[in-house]
Amino acid sequence: MNVKGKTILITGGASGIGLEAAKQFLEIGAKVIITGRNQAKLDVVKKSFPSITAIQSDAGKEEDAQSLFNKVNDLGGIDILYHNAGVGVPPLNLGVPNNNHLKGAIYEMEVNYFGVIRLNNLFMDMLKSRDEAAIIHTTSILSIVPSAIEATYSSSKTALAFYVQSLRKHLQIINSKLKIFELLPPLVDTDMVADRDDKKISPAQLISGLIIGLENDKYTIRIGDSKVIYLLNRLLPKVALNLINPNKYNEKLIN
Repeated sequence: MNVKGKTILITGGASGIGLEAAKQFLEIGAKVIITGRNQAKLDVVKKSFPSITAIQSDAGKEEDAQSLFNKVNDLGGIDILYHNAGVGVPPLNLGVPNNNHLKGAIYEMEVNYFGVIRLNNLFMDMLKSRDEAAIIHTTSILSIVPSAIEATYSSSKTALAFYVQSLRKHLQIINSKLKIFELLPPLVDTDMVADRDDKKISPAQLISGLIIGLENDKYTIRIGDSKVIYLLNRLLPKVALNLINPNKYNEKLIN
């Protein structure tokens, strides 16, 4: 896929992985629109990168999705929709009755899964009408093997992974040219996991790998340890499960 000259919409683009993506896509000649919930953060990005279009929008809210579509349509539309926005609740012990389990799961599914489908439904016809267009879905290494301390987050990303595979197949059946990509990051060094001492890669490494995958039409893009876990899970699933859930995580569940 040729990214240069394309217009890309990046959800959750005001910080972390999304902001790094905005920078790298600008560098290769793409036009960038970002969204985010925090207007102050969007203003900072806009000041540093005047060519970026910043739109305040919450990926988990239906009314924001429709408003976002209307604004993007008025701007002339997009060629690439990059679902980067995602949320995760603090680790919870599912074996201990707690109403927060359900609240957290609903929140994660609303943003990580339903929010993606909602935007896809809104932008689908626009993207299908382009000569070359794509949707990038961010799943996770945890959609391959679940984390015991992030059970509902893992589930939301697994649901998304199956949706992506089905969507790709449906579009193939109707002979659509729209390209459906899945990005599977390992643990990435962002504010969301700042308190964890596990092995991480930088947002720059992740986005560099994403861009290489896009340019080579590699529809499933596994970065770093996601490649290793994918292979291990096929050959030695118990080993893969233990690598994702080291003994030190047991203390978090117990305590």
